Amino acid sequence: MPTSHSLPILLKTLYLSTVAQQWQEVEQQAKQEGWSYAQYLSYLCEQEVCLRKTRRIARHQKEATLPPGKLFSTLDRAFYKPVKLEQIEPFKQQIEWVEEAQNLLLFGPSGVGKTHIGAAIGYYLVEKGIRVKFLTATAAVQELQLAKKELKLQEMLFKWDKYQLIIIDDLGYVKKSEAETSVLFELIAHRYESRSLLITSNQAFSEWESVFGDTMMTVAAIDRLVHHARIIDLTGENSFRKQQATLQQSRPPDS
Repeated sequence: MPTSHSLPILLKTLYLSTVAQQWQEVEQQAKQEGWSYAQYLSYLCEQEVCLRKTRRIARHQKEATLPPGKLFSTLDRAFYKPVKLEQIEPFKQQIEWVEEAQNLLLFGPSGVGKTHIGAAIGYYLVEKGIRVKFLTATAAVQELQLAKKELKLQEMLFKWDKYQLIIIDDLGYVKKSEAETSVLFELIAHRYESRSLLITSNQAFSEWESVFGDTMMTVAAIDRLVHHARIIDLTGENSFRKQQATLQQSRPPDS
């Protein structure tokens, strides 16, 4: 006949750390409130699942390397025209586009909040159990170039498959060289119809040849990205940074 003395060992073997910590305290509560065995067990399981989810989200947020503080709750909605907000709004409550390996492309000049919006989407998806990785375009290219130099490019691309969404920020700032653009194209081609990319760029498609340097590669990259993509153009917005600078200049000096 099983005894309670063996329970801590069994729970440790099953990796039920939360149950192991709480079962005695909850047992007393269950006795006092007249819980059934099923209610007692259900409560402990719920606690285990809840804490595991919290730990998983914290772990995935850390590995996502998203810029701190750039959430939907900190986005200045007054800055955007209603039509732009309507385009952004669905990404505060949808994960289907990532599950379907669609891409999201955010265009606009420097300072219109592309990075903030992209990061906010990333934070939302992590909360929903989606694994995300945020990289500047320069950092992504550097990592891929190093892997290629060590003959491990394919290995790294497959390693990044664990991320359902990779955010590539500031595509237009990549230094243009054949080595850099070729690895970036490899990433786009590898994830085509299998995993999602979110790319922010201060350059329109018509200027991407300056990024990829080759017309055929540019066309092939754009074709793969837009085949299953949603596109938001923030070109018409003012610059956050310009707005802030104007406010600073208009303030009276400290007395």
